[in-house]
Amino acid sequence: MSRQKETKRGKRQEHTAEGMDLRYKDGKEVAKGGILGAFIGLAIIVPGVSGSAVAIIFRLYEKLLYALGGLFRRFKESARFLLPIVLGGLVGLVVGFFGVRALLNLLPFAIVALFAGLMLGAFPAVTDEIKGEKPTPVRILLFLLGLAFPLGLSALSIFGTPDMLSLEELSWYHYILFLLVGYAIAITQLVPGLSATALLMTFGCFTPLMNSVSLTYWRENPMVLLVYVCLVVGFVLGLLTVSNGLSRLLEKKRAPAFYTIAGLSLGSIVTMFFNPEIMEVYESWTLNAAMWRELGIGMALFAVGIIAAHFFVRYERNRVMKDQ
Repeated sequence: MSRQKETKRGKRQEHTAEGMDLRYKDGKEVAKGGILGAFIGLAIIVPGVSGSAVAIIFRLYEKLLYALGGLFRRFKESARFLLPIVLGGLVGLVVGFFGVRALLNLLPFAIVALFAGLMLGAFPAVTDEIKGEKPTPVRILLFLLGLAFPLGLSALSIFGTPDMLSLEELSWYHYILFLLVGYAIAITQLVPGLSATALLMTFGCFTPLMNSVSLTYWRENPMVLLVYVCLVVGFVLGLLTVSNGLSRLLEKKRAPAFYTIAGLSLGSIVTMFFNPEIMEVYESWTLNAAMWRELGIGMALFAVGIIAAHFFVRYERNRVMKDQ
């Protein structure tokens, strides 16, 4: 039997065996969990960044789904696995809001280009999951649909021109809507290629939520804290319920699922240069030295991101081959 077939069978056994091993092998894997969480936190801030795509790169995606879906069934093991990811997510959210957002205000195109380069350079890690699988017409269609979905969502957020949702003087049904929004955000974090930022922009609540994070705003409108609670509750419910469905889908229809995921992941990279925030940057550009300087920096960072991610993917491939 070839090494490729053995690898595929090993993947399937790891996924279907009861009692999946959720232990981190060493400190490096714990660090990966923290970095994965940081990208999940950043994904809520930076359009196009996909935390679950990073989970695939780190080969933690199926374990993440299993741990979330089995949190109550195997609480101790799942909690230990999820703890570094949760802590990393909190760090990523804070750093993303205060650090990356500040950098985006200074050099928006260049910073987006860096993240896009990282995602593109790591894309082969996603296609590794379908290597050796026959590209049937149905699978090709699923790939194309996956590619089109984030592009369509991004186009809707740009051209749909949704009214900005006010977070003041909300009615009771608005809080139910925010529960649903939180649930939808959870789906974007579990399905590679979907962007929480693009989703919030489509609903017209990304900018209001970003602007609401200040002590002054909280004092003037304390009920916004209930909005946060609804978002968090919906988010947690989404993680716990959707993860089970995705685990079963990967178990029964692994190849078609990853063809779709590959399309979603590639589409999300394109949307990093095609979303409401970056379109505002394009509209503000004039043919002057500042524009060409940012373009030059952006192209350089894009290349750096691709190269760095490429070497990391190669390192992960070699590590997996040694483990086998």
